[in-house]
Amino acid sequence: MPAPTLSRCLLTLSLLAAAPAMGSTLIYCSEGSPEGFDPGQYTSGITFQALSGTVYNRLIEFESGSTRIRPGLAESWTVSPDGKVYTFHLRRGVKFHTTPYFKPTRDFNADDVVFTWTRYADANQPFRKAYPTEFPYYADLGLDKMLDRVEKVDDHTVRFVLKQPNAAFLQDTATDFAGILSAEYAGQLLKRGTPQDINQKPVGTGPFQFRSYQKDASIRFTKNPAYWRGKDVKIDNLVYAITPDSAVRAQKLKSGECHVTAYLKPADIETLKRDPHIRMQSLPGLNIGYLAFNTKKKWLDRTDVRRALDMAIDKQAILKGLYGETGILADHPMPPTQWGYDARLKGQGHDPKQAAALLKKAGVPAGLDIALWAMPVQRPYNPNAKRMAEMIQADWARVGVRSHIVSYEWGEYNKRAKRGEHDAVLYGWSGDNGDPDNWLGALLACDSIGGSNYAQWCNPQFDKLVTDAKLNSDPKVRTQLYSKAQAVFMKELPFSPIAHSIVYKPTRKEVQNFRISPLMLLWEGTSIRN
Repeated sequence: MPAPTLSRCLLTLSLLAAAPAMGSTLIYCSEGSPEGFDPGQYTSGITFQALSGTVYNRLIEFESGSTRIRPGLAESWTVSPDGKVYTFHLRRGVKFHTTPYFKPTRDFNADDVVFTWTRYADANQPFRKAYPTEFPYYADLGLDKMLDRVEKVDDHTVRFVLKQPNAAFLQDTATDFAGILSAEYAGQLLKRGTPQDINQKPVGTGPFQFRSYQKDASIRFTKNPAYWRGKDVKIDNLVYAITPDSAVRAQKLKSGECHVTAYLKPADIETLKRDPHIRMQSLPGLNIGYLAFNTKKKWLDRTDVRRALDMAIDKQAILKGLYGETGILADHPMPPTQWGYDARLKGQGHDPKQAAALLKKAGVPAGLDIALWAMPVQRPYNPNAKRMAEMIQADWARVGVRSHIVSYEWGEYNKRAKRGEHDAVLYGWSGDNGDPDNWLGALLACDSIGGSNYAQWCNPQFDKLVTDAKLNSDPKVRTQLYSKAQAVFMKELPFSPIAHSIVYKPTRKEVQNFRISPLMLLWEGTSIRN
């Protein structure tokens, strides 16, 4: 392995120097820059990883390393017999961050919950009118249609009233987008005329306080001295060293310039497994990598054409060439580790001759050219989107379909894809809450168009099945409905499932008590011997 370059050594020294001299510092090599610092505005895992386990808390949270929920800013809750009213009893004595740009005068209370959730729901809410934005994840989960109102009962009690029951609602409140913001801070920003700062200078109740951000270089956090779970925070300074190149991330980990790193290529994983200074954790991925067809575009709006294009892709070659031992073939819209997965349903397999015949029968013109979008960053569900796009391009060429590969900077890629500018787009999803609706609803429901439904697909039969499943609290009934929904998906193929990956998280051995999670990056309990 090459020695660290002078420039990389200087960067590491500058990151360490930027943190206070006293206390422990952990450097995490992340794969990309966040789109912003207001979690409600985004759906990207890169953004959530930078915020959810650091700056913000949610009413309910997931236990470290699992999909089980636990109390967060709400220490308890009750649900009405009809499943429409959720009453949350809030934790007392929780402090918001004190920063150079905000000094709270009160503790967290019901006003903060009402502000956060009303901003999602009400376009006429004063702060949202001053800083117009959209909340795609909130819409992806169907909450914009289901949530009737959020009420303050008293300073430490909040009532959520739904228009209809939602079996996934508790899990939804624990997902990354739902970090609770400070109503007092928002009020000060309104008075200053700078409401957009809520997305640049974040304030939360989480274990770490935001200190600074240099785009495409680093994010710096310091320990929140008043954190309500303070005994669980063992790190004084946390630095995200933004390092898009996976080979460079591997080098930095090996040389000690990073203590933990984001996703690596399979070859680098095998090399690091043999390093005596590295500890390698792994977990079956709650994820999927896929190719979404824009069903609003000519030809791609036809089921027979989508099925032919899917059949033309040699997914086994992609697995062998890109994933190695770190991936398994996908043919469902969610992974086999997710409850509700129907293993009886099978994909159509790879058959280029049949694909060419289908395209000819459909009347697809010779020379049809498809804009094939490839992500500029590595994700847990796709180790190399550019190379995957090249392999798909070659597969399609064999059945007479041309394609040209398109890419943008990650934030721009997300914005343009949500607007439906693509023909076909490589994307993926890592589960956020352990519920089937997090896949079938968030990725494929009609309400998710403009959010994470990059196929722009709206099928009334599928939508009714997914909606009915959310309305029912019986797991057996929900499983039956989700099975029928998967069958509709596998007939229509609005996106082509490619792979589910095993997630590896290598750490230096001086990192103690780090737990890999199927949902998001959590630093609570992690310590380091500096």
